[in-house]
Amino acid sequence: MRRADVRILYLADIRFPLERANGIQSMETCHALAARGHDVALVVRPDTQSPARDPYEFYGLARMPRLAIEVAPVTGPAPARRAGYLTFAIGRALRRGRQDLVFTRDLGLASLLLRVPAAFRAPVVYEAHTIASNEAAGRPAMLTGASNPSASKLRRLDARDAHVWRAAEGYVTITAGLKRELERRFGPRERVEVVPDGARTPNLQPPTSNLRPPFTIGYAGHLYPWKGVDFIIEAVAALPETRALIVGGHEQEPDLARVKALAAGLDCASRVTFTGLRPPADVAARLRECDVLVLPNPSSPLSDAFTSPLKLFEYMAAGRPIVASDLPALREVLAHETNALLFEPGNPQALTTAIRRIKEDPDFGARLARQALDDVQRYTWAARAERLEAVFNEVREVRGVLS
Repeated sequence: MRRADVRILYLADIRFPLERANGIQSMETCHALAARGHDVALVVRPDTQSPARDPYEFYGLARMPRLAIEVAPVTGPAPARRAGYLTFAIGRALRRGRQDLVFTRDLGLASLLLRVPAAFRAPVVYEAHTIASNEAAGRPAMLTGASNPSASKLRRLDARDAHVWRAAEGYVTITAGLKRELERRFGPRERVEVVPDGARTPNLQPPTSNLRPPFTIGYAGHLYPWKGVDFIIEAVAALPETRALIVGGHEQEPDLARVKALAAGLDCASRVTFTGLRPPADVAARLRECDVLVLPNPSSPLSDAFTSPLKLFEYMAAGRPIVASDLPALREVLAHETNALLFEPGNPQALTTAIRRIKEDPDFGARLARQALDDVQRYTWAARAERLEAVFNEVREVRGVLS
């Protein structure tokens, strides 16, 4: 079937631009869809900095005429901003003549839109990154300071997920494990596809070792306990002439202080560098400063089958060997001793052993990195946009839009 250009309304209730994975993934996805000839309207909340930052400069992307960034006029405390965004987004989505479909990863917003009769709105395609009740139930064990949800809240979240699963015209998951769990819990459905995240891969070069001592372990992302950064600190303490470069960490969040205290307690603080939050456009260069890149997630309700961290694909594109937890979700992309070295989740000694192997056998590490660099070409943002396009066209065909 001939590819048809689609007018896409992408709804993301996030301050924008946002340095976190949610903002990066939303902008890269919309940019790649626009590059394929689709008209994309990305609706976000205002930037919290003044003057507002230019999203294209912040993310290091070329301007795209077919991508319009619309800022919802929301102010006030968090509940007011959420209510204001929902009101604006729903009003925007009900202008059916302005878009062919609505795309979002916001479960609450999708649930509200899907209560509107289909005759008054464009089709909705929802992108799932987790199951809301699982995330809420597991949050206290994974995030510092998180409270236990009530049983009634978990039931509400489960009902919301079930409603969107059954009612959305199209459905996307980022891992096959998440798709299987949704099918097991809520039953089969049509028009559901697995579409992983992506990476930017300009000027792909054969990987080379950093070759500048000391040997550097790299990590990019949050410092929450369920991310496993503590294990990297333990590895640095155990390996002489080794340092760590941690790209991430927010001064106002307790996890940065916790990880710094661990490094001090293990007498390796002088060998651990924390960059703090960096603009996405800077992260790739910092990753290439490292000799090995680590994904140390311990086993958890979120990590095992659902997680598809954006940094996984960024690591693959960086041309550095990867050491990662041996989790089902990561094995959808990584293969042990082929494009990564996998270790037992939650075992700091196993992580240290894996890093030592890369350190002592640079040829083996370079071989892993070359294969990952080849494999990541299946996970570019352009490839992601192409997969999404197939979902969108199928949804529109079912609704009788395509001839």
